[in-house]
Amino acid sequence: MELQFTKLHGNGNDFILIDEYDRVKIPDEMKAEFALLFCDRRFGIGGDGVLYLSRSDKADLKMRLFQPDRSEAEMCGNGIRCLAKYAYDQGIIRKSCTVETLAGIIPVECGYRDDTFFARIRMPDPKFQRADIPATGEGEYKEQIGGLEVYAVNTGVPHAVIFVGELDAVDVNALAPAIRHHGSFPKGANVNFVERSGKNALRIRTFERGVEGETLSCGTGATAAAAVAHHLGYVDSPVEVETPGGPLTIILGEETWMEGPAVTVFSGTITF
Repeated sequence: MELQFTKLHGNGNDFILIDEYDRVKIPDEMKAEFALLFCDRRFGIGGDGVLYLSRSDKADLKMRLFQPDRSEAEMCGNGIRCLAKYAYDQGIIRKSCTVETLAGIIPVECGYRDDTFFARIRMPDPKFQRADIPATGEGEYKEQIGGLEVYAVNTGVPHAVIFVGELDAVDVNALAPAIRHHGSFPKGANVNFVERSGKNALRIRTFERGVEGETLSCGTGATAAAAVAHHLGYVDSPVEVETPGGPLTIILGEETWMEGPAVTVFSGTITF
């Protein structure tokens, strides 16, 4: 059996995409194990997750994302940009579409500027109440964990946000796990360390739940950082968020949008 795949990334947040638009290629009961095997960067293709593109009876496209720890994520901002690029290049969509995810229907506007593909994603509205994150307790989330002041928000998935003075001095992989697994987050949380780098500008590093390590970029994390900073009065919209893999623009207001690029790295065939 031969299986075709495409490798894409959004600001270095990289994914293996399996096109199931016309037919299922990986049975549902094998999708999680497939992610475990092939996201491995030494023994597999390598990636922060596996995207499955399929038809939807609710939207133009459907996206499922399985992560290296076998978990299925509710959604992924960078992943949707990659999915949109693949679908655009294949002629499945043009300029705009909607994508069904576990976090709801996500509108997308996309296309090329010169030779670079950009997508503008209508993100889920930030949710600050603990019940919506989800987190234990009532009201908005603000906790001291390990001596750090932690805020939290849901931007499609749960995110913890910690503001720091010097981002480059933070040992993300050492500090994040205690927050990611903290008892106040029943479904866990992604962890974002954020530096205020200028007027309406942030720098961010993210430890992703499911990857269980720092990634080069996280779209929902950049949105979470901008949303919390805006909520606290630190920034106005639009917010420029610099991730280690590149910049993202977050627009906040009656609607929340994220804009950034997506790149096709290579395509290949797996032989079973």
